[in-house]
Amino acid sequence: MNKAELIDAMAAEANLTKADAKKALDAFVSTTTKALQAGDRVALVGFGSFSITNRAARKGRNPQTGMEINIAAKKIVKFKAGAELSGTVK
Repeated sequence: MNKAELIDAMAAEANLTKADAKKALDAFVSTTTKALQAGDRVALVGFGSFSITNRAARKGRNPQTGMEINIAAKKIVKFKAGAELSGTVK
């Protein structure tokens, strides 16, 4: 499902116009992004939670040359599915 299909499904499910569903989805994405940038955790009970984790610096290999390279440390976004979502998908 891509963004346009998600907007269509949200509009149908919530009885909204497509424009209102797009605004709602864009607001969710924007708010979640800002919260994660601030280091906060975003938890949606039953659905799951988004959090930031630090990935340590490490050594890797260039697949073309086989030479060892240094991979810098960085922050990554993690999503952990909630119990209700996990149970429904099984």
